[in-house]
Amino acid sequence: MNVTRDKRTTRWDDHRRSRRAELVDAAIQAIRAHGAGVGMDEVAARARTSKTVVYRHFADRAALYVAVCERVAQVLADGIQAAIETATGAKARTAAGIEAYLQLIEQDRELYRFVVHRPLVDSTPGDPLADVVTMLGDQAATAIAGELSRAGLDPAPAPTWGHSLVGLVRGAADQWLAAPAGTTRAELAARITEFAWAGLSGVTREKP
Repeated sequence: MNVTRDKRTTRWDDHRRSRRAELVDAAIQAIRAHGAGVGMDEVAARARTSKTVVYRHFADRAALYVAVCERVAQVLADGIQAAIETATGAKARTAAGIEAYLQLIEQDRELYRFVVHRPLVDSTPGDPLADVVTMLGDQAATAIAGELSRAGLDPAPAPTWGHSLVGLVRGAADQWLAAPAGTTRAELAARITEFAWAGLSGVTREKP
């Protein structure tokens, strides 16, 4: 059964979507200003409104956290994809994707820590962070499948290798942020690329 919504109930939909996006922007600005441990009071203050208004658009703190995660995931995915598309050759594309990920989290460390440590969330169904990692893993799998296909190989293992690659990069990046030990982003990117390429070059059969 198709039910047509009254225009009086739909005319504010664009406004609500726009207002939600503005509140997510405010939350991100508050995170950058106050750090990953930001609270709802700081978010509301940055949005120049009250917590009541924030909760009018987000059912609870977890809902706002999920919205921020979705924004971060899209920024990461778009940045990595853009970097990969400008590179030529399988190793160069691998290096570009890793470098883009590290660059984005280095530039926005507190936002990344916010996503990882979930300060606004006491408990919530599902795991928004896992969704972010899954999205990036799927993106990597698609890129690897393309390399395998170009090499005339079966792309079936691509999901396994793609998600493994994302796990490798994320693990190294988390350790680096916690204890950089004088390692620059460029150095870290080169180390991860060499380690990852040692495996990927074997399965794609392409010379570095």
